[in-house]
Amino acid sequence: MSRLREDEKQELEMRANDIRISIIDMLLQAGSGHTAGPLGMADIFTVLYFHTLKHDPKNSSWPERDRVVLSNGHICPVLYATMAHAGYFALEELKTLRKFGSRLQGHPHRDFLPALETSSGPLASGLAQATGMALADKIDVKDGDRQIYCLLSDGELESGAIWEAAMLAGKNRLRNLTAVIDRNNIQIDGYTEDIMPLESLSDKWRAWNWHVIEVDGHNMEEISDAFDEAKAVYEHPTVIIAHTIPGRGVKEFERDYRWHGKPPNKEEAEMALNELRTLGGKIISEHE
Repeated sequence: MSRLREDEKQELEMRANDIRISIIDMLLQAGSGHTAGPLGMADIFTVLYFHTLKHDPKNSSWPERDRVVLSNGHICPVLYATMAHAGYFALEELKTLRKFGSRLQGHPHRDFLPALETSSGPLASGLAQATGMALADKIDVKDGDRQIYCLLSDGELESGAIWEAAMLAGKNRLRNLTAVIDRNNIQIDGYTEDIMPLESLSDKWRAWNWHVIEVDGHNMEEISDAFDEAKAVYEHPTVIIAHTIPGRGVKEFERDYRWHGKPPNKEEAEMALNELRTLGGKIISEHE
């Protein structure tokens, strides 16, 4: 299994940091939205869009593209920021997040932004959508040639709809389906293990016939290798349990569930941006 070169790792780390900066700017402009999840998932989205995904930002309807389904639509600032940095639309448009008439709705809406694969708002529907896509591809395309990626939150795993889809995908051995769980241990009301414990999470997925990989969701090499391994697994769908720090990159936000669903004010945003810009300098110096 190939490892990232040092220059590739640095480039991904810098892109993720730039995406986090964009997230803070977007939320400040919007005055509403979710902070912790988008910051925590920036590394996953960076590896996916800048290293793993088969896609064409200039031709978003390219038939042979991989599919990305965001189930936990409330973390859409990280999806929008990543797409903008990848070239799907101008970075300037990120400032329209949640504005009236904007293509960048508070939850992804495909009618507004056709480059999205699905609309998402109600939690726990994404895995069923992605399973349907993967099953259709397995029927229509020899051996399910295209990859379907579904991004999930850990909090939405409390819904039974997720497990119905997981059971169906495992039964049909959808090797072209990869789910990625943001295992950040928080939800809007507190910590997942206090509200509705999920562990042992890996054993639950194995019970439904999934191949399970657990990674540090901020380690570019582990994330990249996990996506590569998922594509190599033939008999099962794969779930990547990504252990992340909610609010990653801004110490005051990290691991605090209260940042799940609120944006920073002007002072908090300035503090966060200064910290992220300092971190960008450290990334460069560490690789010199």
